[in-house]
Amino acid sequence: MTEGTALRDPTAEIGSALRQRLAPPESLDGRVIGLLDIGKERSDEFLDHIEGLLGARGLTVKRYSKPSPTTLAADYCAPAIATECDVVVEGLAD
Repeated sequence: MTEGTALRDPTAEIGSALRQRLAPPESLDGRVIGLLDIGKERSDEFLDHIEGLLGARGLTVKRYSKPSPTTLAADYCAPAIATECDVVVEGLAD
């Protein structure tokens, strides 16, 4: 794998694993876009703005949130995101 073609998966407890990056969709038309608020301060404001921009383009947006940055998405919303969304934007604002 070359630099820029792989992402580090931060979910492992002992160490991270390299995974191949998925190609982005050619278009967002007809796709469901998930917006995940990880519970960091002001990430909701960032995602509100993104939702407004996507909604203005007529795109379908679904919102998800974790109660705090230290909780696992798997415990709150990961299964729903995986089955309901085609693309996800994660809000990491401070």
